[in-house]
Amino acid sequence: MTAVSPPPLRIALLSYRGDPFCGGQGVYVRHLSRELARLGHHVDVIGAQPYPVLDEVAGPGTVRLVELPGLDLYRADDPFRTPAADEFRGPVDLLEYAVMRTGGFPEPLTFSLRARAFLARHKGRYDVVHDNQTLGYGLLGLARHGFPLVTTVHHPVTVDRQLEIDAARTRLERLGKRRWYAFTRMQRRVAARLEHVLTVSESSKAEITEHLGTAPGAVSVVPVGADTDLWSPSAAVARVPGRIVTTSSADVPLKGLVHLVEALAKVRTERDAHLVVVGKPQKEDGPVAAAVRRFGLEEHIEFRTGLSDTDLVDLYRSAEAACVPSLYEGFSLPAAEAMATATPLVATTGGAIPEVAGPDGGTCLAVPPGDAGALAAALGRLLDDPALRARLGTAGRERVLARFTWARAAELTVERYRAAIATGTGAAARSGPGWRYVG
Repeated sequence: MTAVSPPPLRIALLSYRGDPFCGGQGVYVRHLSRELARLGHHVDVIGAQPYPVLDEVAGPGTVRLVELPGLDLYRADDPFRTPAADEFRGPVDLLEYAVMRTGGFPEPLTFSLRARAFLARHKGRYDVVHDNQTLGYGLLGLARHGFPLVTTVHHPVTVDRQLEIDAARTRLERLGKRRWYAFTRMQRRVAARLEHVLTVSESSKAEITEHLGTAPGAVSVVPVGADTDLWSPSAAVARVPGRIVTTSSADVPLKGLVHLVEALAKVRTERDAHLVVVGKPQKEDGPVAAAVRRFGLEEHIEFRTGLSDTDLVDLYRSAEAACVPSLYEGFSLPAAEAMATATPLVATTGGAIPEVAGPDGGTCLAVPPGDAGALAAALGRLLDDPALRARLGTAGRERVLARFTWARAAELTVERYRAAIATGTGAAARSGPGWRYVG
């Protein structure tokens, strides 16, 4: 008797902030939706500004962007803006503006409320809802509207919150950080009620259960990966002597860029080297900018933004070493992507990075987080040893091909969708303490 394949799924993939050039959430939505469609499923990416960039798929499934706009209060050309009166469409918009004006970050909450209202209007359209780390109150109780819920938590934002508070230099700055991250209280309350959670590493799973209170049995590890067709070696791109590349935000302390700047200064005492940072430079009064000036590295560090996919891959191909200096990562896509180009990697052991980068001396050179001296020693060792660079580069790509591809991530994600559909739920059908909202 011939086995009958299960029917393709209709998936609502929620993305409250989908910029693929700023943070990992947009990258996740773009690549996962494409691979789900290649498996034959039909994906509506329901997103707010900055809207996700999605790939065209030539069947058998489909990918479509459904715009669910907010007030776009943090747009790059006009951050913390005051909208015109005719932009306010209802109470959720007023709530979003009020929270922003009082120093908070409203998007996870307000997007979840809009998403709940949208889904309530479209009962029967989707087989499953997949939330990409919104963790807003509005998503609780979707089962009442007939929507099983799967939620991806890349890592608890409570980790970012604590690192930001620890890095604050004044009491007022610490108070500001606490207010900005006030939404993490909501995320903890929501996460504690979730029944089908995906995360990207065993390290993140442990953090989710500890920090967010999610039951360990509710969390499944589904590693993400690199687009290994795009992120690949190329003999056509020459390595630039002394070039080190990293992808990092100078404004986020947990990315550890200030330690890499100090490491570069140490490396340059014995050899020529320069650093290219994919990301925006920090403000002139920030610790990264201050370190660049203190070590006299203005001519040896370059920040690049707005790169096309091809330009970004070619940049990594041109480097003699890639570096992930983060104090903590829930996964580290930059590590996987660098390894996929066969660019040798120096990475810290912060969070889940060792799960991606592999063993020290086998597929990377591993160093403790926050240790500029160890970073410098590892980078200097790579720059001085062509044979080591070649061996680690080859081994790194082989590791990514075996473990971290988007095709495999999509297959495992569909398994979790079907598990959620079988139970018909995904979160307890109740709101957080003190919260009532009818979508």
